[in-house]
Amino acid sequence: MSKRTLGVVFFPAFDWAISPTHPEREERLLYTQDQLREEGLFDLPGITEYKPGVATYEDIERVHFCLPDVGRVCSASHLASAGGAIRAGELVLSGERERAFALVRPPGHHAMRVTHGNRGFCNVNMEAVMIENLRRRFGPLRVAIVDTDCHHGDGTQDIYWNDPDTLFISMHQDGRTLYPGTGFLPECGGPGALGRTVNIPLPPGTGDEGYLYVTKNVVLPLLEAFKPDLVINSAGQDNHYTDPLTNMQLSAHGYAAMNALLNPHIAVLEGGYSIRGALPYVNLGICLALAGLPFEHVHEPDHDAKALKQRPQVTEYISRLCDDVLNQYHNPPSRPSEGHRDGEWWRRERDIYYDTDGLSEHQNEGIRLCPDCPGLTCIETSSDRVDKSLCLLLPRNACPHCRDLAHRLVETTGKKSGRYAHVLCIGGQ
Repeated sequence: MSKRTLGVVFFPAFDWAISPTHPEREERLLYTQDQLREEGLFDLPGITEYKPGVATYEDIERVHFCLPDVGRVCSASHLASAGGAIRAGELVLSGERERAFALVRPPGHHAMRVTHGNRGFCNVNMEAVMIENLRRRFGPLRVAIVDTDCHHGDGTQDIYWNDPDTLFISMHQDGRTLYPGTGFLPECGGPGALGRTVNIPLPPGTGDEGYLYVTKNVVLPLLEAFKPDLVINSAGQDNHYTDPLTNMQLSAHGYAAMNALLNPHIAVLEGGYSIRGALPYVNLGICLALAGLPFEHVHEPDHDAKALKQRPQVTEYISRLCDDVLNQYHNPPSRPSEGHRDGEWWRRERDIYYDTDGLSEHQNEGIRLCPDCPGLTCIETSSDRVDKSLCLLLPRNACPHCRDLAHRLVETTGKKSGRYAHVLCIGGQ
C-alpha cells in the first residue's frame, strides 16, 4: 500500500513528433509505459493510471496570446498534453488523489506569454495552463513552481515574471553552456514581483550530490518562506548522465531522492531525451517517491557511482552559488534586471528566436507601475508570420484604473484603427 495515493496521467502523443528521428518523439514515453507496467506499479493499492482530458481554446487563451490564433499554434496533441496536466491538477485539488504525475508530451516550459510557434520543442506552457485552470475553478492559489529540467524554464519565467502570487524556482545547467542562454541570478522578477523568480544556474558536471544540496539548502528554505498552497515540479529529466543534449550527471536514484525532498503535489514531465537509458528508470523513481514508497532499488543497468562522483570544484562552486541565491531572495534588488523606467511604465525590448520553427519575434513590453496592483502589461509583438499586434494582460485583482485603461486601449486600438493586426486581452486571470 502506498503511503500517499497517486494518480499517473499518461499521454504519449502517438500522432505528434517534430520529425521521425527528433529527440522529442513518441518513444520518449513508450519505454516508460512498458517499465511502469512491468514493475507492476499500477498493481499497487493507491496508485492509479488516468487518461488525460483535452484543454479547450479558452484554457490556452487564459495564459497565452497565440498569434495569429490558437489553432495555428496548437495541435490536438498540445491540447491533450495540456489537458493531461489539468487532469493531474484536478485529481489533487478535488481530493481524489494526494499526489499526481502528468506523464505527457509535447513539453511546454519554453513557451512564453506570447507564442507565435514552437521554440525549444514547446508551443504552449502545460504547467501555466494547468495553474490558471485550477485558480479559476478552486479560487486564489499561492503557487510555487520548481523547475528541475536541465534547460532554464524561460517560458514559465516569462509568464510569471510579474506575478507576486507565483514563486518560480529554476535549477538548470548554466545558460552560458546550454540553450536557451538565460536563467542567471539577476533575473529575479518584474517590477510587481521582485524576488519571486529564483534562478540557480548549475555548472556542467553537477550530479546527485549537487542537486540534493541545492534542494535541501535553497529550495526547501524558499518554499518554507513563501508558504505556497500548491507545489508543482516541472520534472524535466534531461540532466540525466546519459542525456544526449546536456552535460549533467544526475541519476534515477538522485531524481527520486530530490523528488522525495521536494514532495510536490503535482509533477509534470518536461524534457528528457535518453529514451531507453534514463526515462523509464527516472519516471519509475519519481512515481515511487511521490507515492511515499521506497526507491532505493531503482538503478540504471549501466550506473557507476564512482564514475559519476561529482568533482570537488563543482561542489565548492555550488556551495558559493547557494549562498548568493539565498542572499538575493532575502534582499531583492529595487528594480528588475531588464528594461528601464519610463514615467509610470517599466519597459523592456526583446528579440526572441523560435529555434524549432525558425521564426524571429520582436517585442516591446510595458508594465504599468501601479500602486494598487501588479499593473497592466501591454506587449507590442511582431514576427516573420504575424504583423505588429497588441497584447494586453490584466493581473488578477487588477485595480479599477488598470481595468479602465485596458478597456480604453481595446476600444481605441482595435483592428479598425489599422494600427495593429490583432488586439488581444487576457482579463484578470
